[in-house]
This record gives sequence, structure tokens and C-alpha cells, in this order.
Amino acid sequence: MTMSGLLSFLEERLPGKFQINAPMERYTTFRVGGPADLLVEPETREEVCSLLREIHTQQVPLTVIGNGSNLLVLDKGIRGCVVKLGSCLKQLTIQGCTIRVEAGVLLSRLASAAAEGGLAGLEFASGIPGSLGGAILMNAGAYGGEIGNLVRSVTVADGGGELRTLNREEMEFRYRHSAVMDSGDIILGATLELTRDDPDAIRERISELTRKRVSKQPLNFPSAGSTFKRPPGYFAAALIDQAGLRGYRVGDAQVSEKHTGFVVNRGHATASEILQLMDDVREKVHAMSGVWLEPEVRIIGEK
Repeated sequence: MTMSGLLSFLEERLPGKFQINAPMERYTTFRVGGPADLLVEPETREEVCSLLREIHTQQVPLTVIGNGSNLLVLDKGIRGCVVKLGSCLKQLTIQGCTIRVEAGVLLSRLASAAAEGGLAGLEFASGIPGSLGGAILMNAGAYGGEIGNLVRSVTVADGGGELRTLNREEMEFRYRHSAVMDSGDIILGATLELTRDDPDAIRERISELTRKRVSKQPLNFPSAGSTFKRPPGYFAAALIDQAGLRGYRVGDAQVSEKHTGFVVNRGHATASEILQLMDDVREKVHAMSGVWLEPEVRIIGEK
């Protein structure tokens, strides 16, 4: 690993766009996590690809993040280079029923733009606090909708910065999974196919889903959204509640009293506390129901 070579590249090509020992708690909605050795925020697709090529050449470990909304960074942080795409790749264009959108666009902005254009299908995504790239990576969904159902194609870069386009079948979408989770490719953008509808009707559906989220979800505390995947035939929140874990705490990490599917940071939680709480929940739920819960949150870094 030659971090010095990468730093020389950044000082020459991307000055002012990188940090050394970047505190990752500032870059995740959980508000926890140790430092990244190096964090870079490129602003264009060209900068992203040239950066990926240099990281590959210098053999520096690579981690890519978006808006940090489904992420738990461990307390000792991340070795190597973190590339944050949530600050760039913001282009969005609509033509007919097709939306071409880059990976850094927030889902809230994407859903709003679709509604304004009279395009239905993204209402479920309006309240998900992530960016398109992360949503496609994990096939994010809510209220019966999934992003993978709307994808026509996805543009990705491999670790060396080479571009290719994958169609929906090649993305192999299934519940909270895509082929990119296995390949390690980096999502740069996608083409989505939606359907026509009345803009007012679309906005009303978004408003109704917003009311549901506000009434049911613990939006007043830092979290990573739904902590566990939905096990086949069950609901994770119901299993956690039935195990008597509503409000269960480890330090400042807590199973939300408002919605047991969420683990929240009550103020000064550490990643270790959150992990311990998640392990406790999994053990207690299994002892009660025989079901092992699988984390939905992406866990990265060193303990």
C-alpha cells in the first residue's frame, strides 16, 4: 500500500477535496464511527474515475460511501481511502417516462422531481434519507416499492475506473441485494423507467407516506433506518417487540421505543455499543422465535 503516492496525486489533481484522518461520525446518519485514513470527495464523474484508477495503481484499500444513511462505521475507523459520492454526481434529466440520474442524487430530490414531471413509482422513496447509488446497491425499498423494479440500466465503474453498463437482469435484484454487492463495482448512475400519472395524485401519495413515517419512525434520533432485514414470513420489528426489547439499551444505543425496527443513537453511542445491542437483539429474538435476524445496515471498518 503506497498512501504517499495517492496523497501526491490528490495534492496535484484534487486539492482541497480530501481529508486525512476524517472523522466518519460526521459522514453517517448514525453519527458514530472512528476516523478514515483518507476521505476524498470528487466532484465529477471524470474525477471519480481518475481517482479510482490511481487508488488501484497505488494498491490502497478502497471504501465507497454515498449519503452514509445505511452505514455503521466501527470505532477504530477505516483503513485506506474512503471515496464519498454523496457530494457529487448530482445530474438528473427527465425525457418522457425515462429518468437519467447520477448516483449522488438524494432519493427525496429524485422522488420530488418525478412527481413534478407527472411520473409515478418513486413515491415510496421520498422519505428514504439516502442517495440513488446506495439505494440501487442494496435494492432499497419501503411501503411495497423497491428501486430495482424501476431500473432499466445502471452505469458502474470497476476498481480500475473502467466503465460499463448493466441491464436490470444483470443487476440480479432481489430483496435488499444486487449483483454489485458481490462484484464490488461502483455505481455512478442509472436510467429509470416510470409511468405517467397526475402530479397532484402523486404528491398526495407522497404526503400520505410522509405522515406515516413521521407518526411511526423515530426521526428525532440518529439512526441508520431499519436495522434488520425482514425475515421470510415475519416482520423484524414485531419479533423484536414480542421478545420484550422495546426500549432495550446498551449505553446510548437503544431499540427505539417508537419503532422497534430501528436502533437509535440516544446521544453518545459508540459503534461497539450498537453492535452489542444488535447481537443481544439477535440472540433474544432467536431464543424466543427461532428466527435469526440479519442486519440490513452495512457494517464497515475496524472494531
